[in-house]
Parts: sequence; structure tokens; C-alpha cells
Amino acid sequence: QAGLVESGGGSVQAGGSLRLACKASDQLYSRNYLSWFRQVPGKSREGVAAIVTSRGREYYADFVQGRFTISQDTAKNTVFLTLYSLKPEDTGMYYCAADVYAGNWNGFAYNFWGRGTQVTVSS
Repeated sequence: QAGLVESGGGSVQAGGSLRLACKASDQLYSRNYLSWFRQVPGKSREGVAAIVTSRGREYYADFVQGRFTISQDTAKNTVFLTLYSLKPEDTGMYYCAADVYAGNWNGFAYNFWGRGTQVTVSS
């Protein structure tokens, strides 16, 4: 059984929306943070958003600028990332991460990563 499984990626036109999901095992969902990162081809990996699952606290990268929302369904051990007003520069692989062990949520120090889900935005 995989610890983190992403889904919901796909191809959309600029201005469209998409909802990504990360389903976590009981063990990982009980940790402090579940976070979303993305890897744009040719650019550095970057944190997108995070949620403290036990408290519902949300964190966002500056570049999000209100276009994305992180949420959770605790009954399903699932964290969602809803993407609005998508732009071509949002194209990339989106990864779920769990069990941060050092630094801030967007510092890449996670013990567990999903395999990713592809988001493609056309102009």
C-alpha cells in the first residue's frame, strides 16, 4: 500500500481549473504537515501549499497569489489542492509530501513523497 497517492492532474486551457488530491496512509496523515510541491521543467522544485492536518492551518507560497486553495477531507485521509485561473507557467509535475523533519514546510526536508501527477496548461 502506497503511503501517498496523487490524482487529479490533466490538461486544461489557460484560465481553467483543476483539483488535485493526495490520499495518505493513516500513519502519514497523522503527521504535522501534508504539502504540495511542483517541478516545472527546467526550473527548481518549489513548495506550493501546506496544511497542518490536525489543526487545518494553511500555508501558501508567494507566487500562488490567491489562485490555489488547499483543503482536506479528514474522513478520507485526503488533502486537496484546487488550482484556479491556471496559466501555462503552472505546467509541471505536482507532488504530495509528508513528514517534514527539518526547517519550514517549503524547505524540501520531507521523508515521504508521492510519485506526482502531471498538470498541463495550454495557451
